[in-house]
Amino acid sequence: MVDDSIGDDQAPVIEVEEFHPVDTDEDEALDSEYPRRGPADQTAKENSETGEGGALVPLDPLGRYLAEIRRFPLLTREEEAEIAKRYHRHQDREDAFRLVTANLRLVVKIALEFARASRNVLDLIQEGNVGLMEAVKNFDPYRGIRFPSYAVWWVRAYIYRYLINNWRLVKIGTTQAQRKLFFNLRKESDRLEAQGFRPEPKLLAQRMGVKESEVREMQDRMSQSEVSLDQPSGQSEDVALVEVLPDDSHNPEEAAAADEWRNFARERVEEFAATLKDKELEIFNQRLLTEDPATLQEIGQRFGISRERVRQIETRLKNRLRDFIRGKAADVDQAT
Repeated sequence: MVDDSIGDDQAPVIEVEEFHPVDTDEDEALDSEYPRRGPADQTAKENSETGEGGALVPLDPLGRYLAEIRRFPLLTREEEAEIAKRYHRHQDREDAFRLVTANLRLVVKIALEFARASRNVLDLIQEGNVGLMEAVKNFDPYRGIRFPSYAVWWVRAYIYRYLINNWRLVKIGTTQAQRKLFFNLRKESDRLEAQGFRPEPKLLAQRMGVKESEVREMQDRMSQSEVSLDQPSGQSEDVALVEVLPDDSHNPEEAAAADEWRNFARERVEEFAATLKDKELEIFNQRLLTEDPATLQEIGQRFGISRERVRQIETRLKNRLRDFIRGKAADVDQAT
């Protein structure tokens, strides 16, 4: 079993550029998307939870989380330095608590950059918070680096590790309509929900210019036909290894994070492929790296082996790829 923990001996050793904590302007930017709730909003919140008042859309869990963490005050540069030095000397839990809570919004800011790589940004935030706590444990306030500049590496490292451990093999199809649906269906569904509409297949088909049956088929694929690297399966004959990140982001930070993750994933796959030879390399390329995979029978005939033997090799390759990528998790902070 591969140990994918990030230990003390793996603390970032590179020089980090100045990374500022979330400031007032950025906090106000969060407010514009997830406004602070006053008494009237709190009443609406309670009504939506109890089904009263005819609320059409339930409160966003991320909005609730942001409302909770806003209760914690930010620290000035002087307060941050004083608390960090005191914690470094005495390891007081109250000081650690203040450093963590004052930087929870920083974790949200970083996690949102990677939002397109995960179905649930709160999962990324949770992992980032674990990285933030590790940063507090390992931070040396006498190195001349501000805590947020140091913490950003730990936060990103833990988010990367989460993405690696949850990387998936997904069937996306080969037609133009299928590819359009794969990369845009979830985004269009979110857009409709934000506008107060229920994202039914018929409405989605109209908005995206495809057939309703194609929408239903892709919804089934995306909800049921994902094969986790944690649970390799040889039952499917048309699984392609793809990078499940849209490339049409208009947010510069989001696009940069997406490119960063795509490049990291691509490099790891290329490194793994370089360890393969002959039959394994052919099966890896023709079964896992192509959008139009060869059948088990075609590959079996090419090498004079049975379909079952090809399936076994493919399953073994998935296991090895999973372990190879997880083995890189300890170094993932260097990729950020």
